[in-house]
Amino acid sequence: MTLVGKKAPEFKEKAVVEGGKIVSNYTLSQHQGKYVLLFFYPLDFTFVCPTELHAFQEKLSEFEQRNTQVIGCSIDSCYSHYAWLNTEKKTGGIEGVTYPLVADINKTIARDYEVLFEEEGVAYRGLFLIDQKGIVRHQVVNDLPLGRNVDEALRIIDALQYFEKNGEVCPANWKQGSSSMKPTQDGLKKYFTASVS
Repeated sequence: MTLVGKKAPEFKEKAVVEGGKIVSNYTLSQHQGKYVLLFFYPLDFTFVCPTELHAFQEKLSEFEQRNTQVIGCSIDSCYSHYAWLNTEKKTGGIEGVTYPLVADINKTIARDYEVLFEEEGVAYRGLFLIDQKGIVRHQVVNDLPLGRNVDEALRIIDALQYFEKNGEVCPANWKQGSSSMKPTQDGLKKYFTASVS
């Protein structure tokens, strides 16, 4: 199943936000008017997960420049998130991560986004790009051992924003500054003609 083209499922849960503050009613809809990159990861205090959380943090300013809110989510409690945020990077912690981490301890968000690995009771590595109107425009789901590419997430945001601004579509391997095309047969011909010459 895919959520692309559909309204992103709303949630209201506990989360740890910037400064290590625990909030009780963190919602997706509070970011209406911004793009949201919501990503799921299996568990706090594991192995691939901290590499991903730090990778998103390292590029956080680039997401912010694109008016995009990054949100992490796992089935851990907010207290586990808090403890992990207060654990040094060199010992496997995520100290220094400042974007919100949502606690999905009842697993309802993972179910709603269809990324719950029921047998293990954790979420697959799902990633969802939600537009300013709350519509899912991109999703990708990795199996547990496979870490994500944060630069690819940025590229997808660039492609969506380019399309929204210019009305032209972004072909395979498009990146900022590359050629786009009009979504017509003539546009495709012009694109291929330009790439051959």
